[in-house]
Amino acid sequence: MKVLLYGLMLFASCGVVSPARVFKTLSHLKAQMNDDVQTAAVQDLLRRLIGDRADEFSVTVDSTLAGKEGLDTYRLSSLQGGRVEVVGSTGVAAATGCYSYLKYYCGCHISWSGVQLQVPSPLPPVKNPVIVKTSNRFRYYQNVCTSSYSFVWWNWDRWEKEIDWMALNGINMPLAFTGQEAIWQRVYLSLGLKQSELDEFFTGPAFLAWGRMGNIHTWGGPLPSSWMERQLYLQYKILNRMRSLGMITVLPAFAGHIPQGILRVYPKVNVTKLGGWAGFNCTYSCSYVLDPEDPIFQKIGGLFMREMIKEFGTDHIYNADTFNEMTPTSSDPDYLSAFSGAIFNSMVKVDPGAIWLMQGWLFVNCPTFWKPAQIKALLHGAPIGRMIVLDLSAETVPVYTMTESFYGQPFIWCMLHNFGGNHGLFGQVDCVNKGPFEALSFPNSTMVGTGITPEGIEQNDVVYELMNELSWSSRPLNLTQWITGYSDRRYGESNPKAQAAWQILLWSVYNCSQIWKDHNHNTLVRRPSLRMRTDICFNKTEFFEAWKLMLDASSTLAKSRTFLYDLVDVTREAVMLLMTKYYLNIVIAYETQSLENLMIAGGTLVYELLPDLDALLSSQPQFLLGRWLEAASLMATTEEEVALYDMNARNQITLWGPTGNILDYANKQMGGLVRDYYRKRWSLFVQYLVESLNTEVPFHQEKFNLAVFQVEKGFIFNGKTYSPHPSGNTLEIAKKIFLKYYP
Repeated sequence: MKVLLYGLMLFASCGVVSPARVFKTLSHLKAQMNDDVQTAAVQDLLRRLIGDRADEFSVTVDSTLAGKEGLDTYRLSSLQGGRVEVVGSTGVAAATGCYSYLKYYCGCHISWSGVQLQVPSPLPPVKNPVIVKTSNRFRYYQNVCTSSYSFVWWNWDRWEKEIDWMALNGINMPLAFTGQEAIWQRVYLSLGLKQSELDEFFTGPAFLAWGRMGNIHTWGGPLPSSWMERQLYLQYKILNRMRSLGMITVLPAFAGHIPQGILRVYPKVNVTKLGGWAGFNCTYSCSYVLDPEDPIFQKIGGLFMREMIKEFGTDHIYNADTFNEMTPTSSDPDYLSAFSGAIFNSMVKVDPGAIWLMQGWLFVNCPTFWKPAQIKALLHGAPIGRMIVLDLSAETVPVYTMTESFYGQPFIWCMLHNFGGNHGLFGQVDCVNKGPFEALSFPNSTMVGTGITPEGIEQNDVVYELMNELSWSSRPLNLTQWITGYSDRRYGESNPKAQAAWQILLWSVYNCSQIWKDHNHNTLVRRPSLRMRTDICFNKTEFFEAWKLMLDASSTLAKSRTFLYDLVDVTREAVMLLMTKYYLNIVIAYETQSLENLMIAGGTLVYELLPDLDALLSSQPQFLLGRWLEAASLMATTEEEVALYDMNARNQITLWGPTGNILDYANKQMGGLVRDYYRKRWSLFVQYLVESLNTEVPFHQEKFNLAVFQVEKGFIFNGKTYSPHPSGNTLEIAKKIFLKYYP
C-alpha cells in the first residue's frame, strides 16, 4: 500500500504533472548492449538482407548521437570510394537508417508479403549528409493477442525475419511473451500445485494469449511439456537478438489471475471468482483473481518476477493486463487502486526500476464501467511515471482525450487496425497520419511514443509501412505523394496504372473515416442468415476501377512477387463485394418466393464464385490453409501433439471455442478453407432455403445453426491434409475472375 499512497500523493501534490518530470522516470529504459555489440548485429542484419552488397555500407552505432534528449537518431552520408555511411544512436536507429537509404535512394521495399531489393550498382550517393531524429522515445510493437493469432507456430527462422523487420522499421520496444508458461509452471509447482492442476489451467497453444489474461483456461489443452521447453529456448534466441539490436524488451508480469489449485494449497486464500468471458461457461472460463491485500498475491508475483529475471535478464519494463474484457467485482476506486498497486508492488519489490506497461483496451471495451473515477484509480495505483499506458486503438477511439492524457501517466499512441488476424482491405490512413501529432500537441500531453498493436499481422502492408514511417516523422505526410512512391518501391518500377490503382485504394478502402467494427466480417466469413449486414465504408464503383487498373498493370508487373500478392488481395476483396451481391439476390429471391432466381444466385455463388476464389487464393503461398496447418504440425514431437496442434489451428480460425463461442472472429480467407468450410456452409444455407420454398415451411435460423454447426465441427476433425505449396497461375486466374464477374 505504500507504493499506492506514494502514487496518489505525488499526483495530488503536483496538480497537473509536468510531462518532462514524468519522462525522467523512464530514462533508464534504453538499449542495454554496448555500441560494438549493436554495430555487429546491424551489420549481420544487412548481410542477411542484401548479401555481399552489405560490404558497400559502413554501419556504426554511436550512442552519443542521441544527445541529452535520448531520442533515436541516424545519419546518412557518402564516403570516398562510393560506400554509404550509416550511423545510428542504437542498433535500431542504424537499421532504420539502412532501410531509409535502401527505400529512398535505391527504391527498395521490405514487407511481410515480400521484398523488392533491386539495389543499384554503384550505390546512389548521399549528396549532403542526412540526419533524422525521432520525436518520441519509444516505438512499440505487438498486441498481447498477436502471439496467438500470428506468432503461435513460428520457428526461429520466421522470428529472425520478424525481428529484422522490426529493426528496419524503427521498432525499439517489442513485447516478448514467448516461453513464459515454463516459468509459470516452475513457480506453481514450487508452491505445491500438481501437474494435473496446471494441465487444467494452461490453454492449448493457439489460445495462450487469453489464458495469460485470465479470460479462459483449459480450452485447447493440455499444453505439452515439450511445447513449454521449446518455447523457452526460442525465447532465449528472441531476446538475445532483440537486445543485440538495441531493443527494449517487454516481459510479462503477474496480473492476479491464478489456477484453481491455489485454493487447495492455500485453503484460506482470499479470492474472487469472475464471470464467464465471451460466451464461455465456467468449464473454460470464470477465472479466480486474488484479493490485492492477500499476502499470496505478492508471493506469487515476486516468485514469477525472480524466476523470469533469473532466466532472461530484464530491460525493466513489464506487461500485465488485469480485467481485460472482464468486469471487476467492485467499482470502488479504493479497490481498483489497491489492485493495481498490488500488481506494481509485486514488480518493484523484485526490480526497483520496474515500469509497468498496460494495454488501455479495457477502457474502450467497457466504457459503462470505466468512468473517470475508476480509470484514475486504476492508473494511480502505480506512482506517476512508473506506468506506461498503451492507447491501444487511438486511430479510432483515442482514450487520452477523454482522460486528460491518462491523468498524468505516460502513454503511447497506438494503431490497432486489425482484429483476429483477418484478411480484408481496411485502413484509416487520414486518422493515422494526423493522430500522433495531435496527441503530441494535446495540452499537457504525456505521450512518450507511438506503436502498432494489431491482433494479427501479415496483412495490409501499406498501413503498417505508413505508421512506421510516421514514427520517424515530425509532421503528417503528403499521402498522395507518399502512395505513389510506395507503389514504385513495392514493385521496383514506376507503373502509372499501379499508381492510379493505389491512389484509389488509399482514399477509398484505406480511408474509412468512421469506426468500422465489422470491417473484418464480410459476408463470406460469417455464418449465413437472412439478416446479415452488407454495408461498406467505401465506394464500390471506385474500388472496382482500382481492380481493373491493377489488372491493366499486370502487363509489365507480372514478374513482381509483391504485385502478384496485391493482385490476389485486391481481387479477393472484389470477390467479397460480388459475394454480397449474390447474397442479396438470394435473400430477395427467397423473400419473393422465386425458386428459379434462388437457385440461379445460390448456384452461381456455391458452384462458381467460391471455387474461383479458392483457386485464386491457392495460387499464392501467403493465402494457403496448408501453410498454417503445416507450421502447427512442425511444432509437434509426437503424433498426439500433431493432432492437438491441428485442432488448435483449425479451431482458432473457425469455431474459436468448443461451441462456436467466438465464431469466425479469427476468420481467414485461405485456399482450402474457402472450399471445405465457407463453401459448405453456404451450400447448406442455400439448400435449406430451397427446401423452405419447396415445402412452404418458413426458414428457421436456429434449426439451420444446429445443422451448420455439424459442418463447422466436421471441418476441424475431417483429417484432410492441405498442401502448403501454391498451385495455379495467379494472373490467369485473376483475369478469369475479372472477365467473368466485372460489373
